[in-house]
Formats: sequence, structure tokens, C-alpha cells
Amino acid sequence: MFTISEFFVFSFLIGLTGALAPGPTLIATIRSSIEKGWTAGPEITLGHMAIEAFFAIVIIFGLSGLFSSYTKIIALTGGTALLFFGILNIKEGFNAPFNVSGGRVSKSPIAAGIITSAANPYFWLWWLTIGSGFLLDGIKGGILMAGAFLAGHWLADFLWFSFVSLGISKGRTIMPERIYRKIISGCGVFLVIFGIYYIVSVTGFY
Repeated sequence: MFTISEFFVFSFLIGLTGALAPGPTLIATIRSSIEKGWTAGPEITLGHMAIEAFFAIVIIFGLSGLFSSYTKIIALTGGTALLFFGILNIKEGFNAPFNVSGGRVSKSPIAAGIITSAANPYFWLWWLTIGSGFLLDGIKGGILMAGAFLAGHWLADFLWFSFVSLGISKGRTIMPERIYRKIISGCGVFLVIFGIYYIVSVTGFY
């Protein structure tokens, strides 16, 4: 049985492997960091954490079975949402305002973190399978053990997305408008690819 500190480190490493994997939330971090600066990473993480806190509550109260019966519907809905947002990004890349000087940004990174997490079918599947297993194991050791799992997992997300955001923001003040537009369009392309991949792989439409 893990000690609390060991479970924290274990959860951090597991969370880091997930955070490092390319996905919609990483794309949102890159996009938001260009527009808002280094604070986008921590804000994206807050949105991501809000969804994960919801999952933790659902799992602790034994309600995960309600969602596991609808994985294909979740995949279709999430994949379609990613396609939609990807297309919007591609269109915006052709006429996106050159807003990398720290001006007012209307889009909320916190909302982006919530939307991209909720729209990612694999995020749901991970929490309904792997995540629920780890969290329930933690609960057996008490509330502090479960808290150590969530704290380690969230620290991994926070450090990685903050690191990405800081790196992107350092270059935004010298970024040519042409490069800025290409990155916006590129983010859209990746979201479209993720959306198609999730729909095909999770629903078995192939």
C-alpha cells in the first residue's frame, strides 16, 4: 500500500504522462497563450481541474456507471464539438486580428479549458476507467490519500500547461502576423483531426 507521499508522486507521474500527450487542451493552451500571455496556462488548468473535480465527485458517490453506458454518445458529441471549433479556428486564421501585444482578449482560457476537456471523449473514458480505479484505491486509504491523488494529478497539469504557456508568451511580442495566423489555422487543423480521430476510434465507425 502506498504512503500518502508515495501516492502523490505516483499520481503526479501518471498525470504528467497524460498532460504531455498532444490533445485539444494543449492546442487551447497554445492558442490562448498567443493571445493572453503566460497566465493562459494556469487559467486553462483551472478549467480542466473544474471538470476533473466533477468527475471525482461522480466517482466517489458511485455514479460513474450512469455515464459509462453513454460512451459512444459522448464520443460523437465531443468529436463533433471539436470539429466545429476546429473549423472556426481555421476560418479565423484567415482574418484573425493581430492581438499579441497584451490587449483585451474576449475569450476566456478557463472556459477553453472546460470546453476542450469536456469535448474530449478520451478524457471521459480515462476518468471512467483508469482515473476511477486510482481514485477509488485512494479512497480506501482515507480522504487524505484521495486528496493526494488529485493534488499530484493537478500539479502535473498545472506545471506542464504553465510551462507551455510561458514559452509561447515569450515569443509572442516578436511574432510576425503571418506566423500568428498560421498558428491559429494550425490549431484548427489539429482540432479537426482530433475530432475525426475520436469519432472514428471510439465509436468504431471504420
